[in-house]
Amino acid sequence: MSLYTLPLLNAILNGTSTILLLLGYIAIRKGRWKVHMRFMWSAFTVSALFLISYLIFHHEVGSVGFEGTGWISPIYYFILITHIILAMVIVPLVFITLYRALTKKFPKHRKIARWTWPIWMYVSVTGVLVYIFMAATGSYDKLL
Repeated sequence: MSLYTLPLLNAILNGTSTILLLLGYIAIRKGRWKVHMRFMWSAFTVSALFLISYLIFHHEVGSVGFEGTGWISPIYYFILITHIILAMVIVPLVFITLYRALTKKFPKHRKIARWTWPIWMYVSVTGVLVYIFMAATGSYDKLL
């Protein structure tokens, strides 16, 4: 695998995390807590793999500038900035939420999960959108 295929891999991992989070949400709404638990652990694992891949890419390549211009640029930067801020927020939230589930503190788990899940979903979805914007504007082309 080439270093320059990592952005695509990252988008695939983010998209997979989105699907797993959605399936986990559906499972818990149906009262299927064991299924919910499997989906959420899978989302955690996929997100951890994403983070490793993301860090490797940016350690090796550095920052990649956005090549889009015009009306698309402020949209991209709004999505990127909110994505980055919430990506930093979500890491401790996920660990606290998982810890509360593992220690069977379910009322506290539910209370924080109401914040964790939508933020995690937003970060996963916008991660894919950032890749789409970058790829569509040729921002990754200079890396080849």
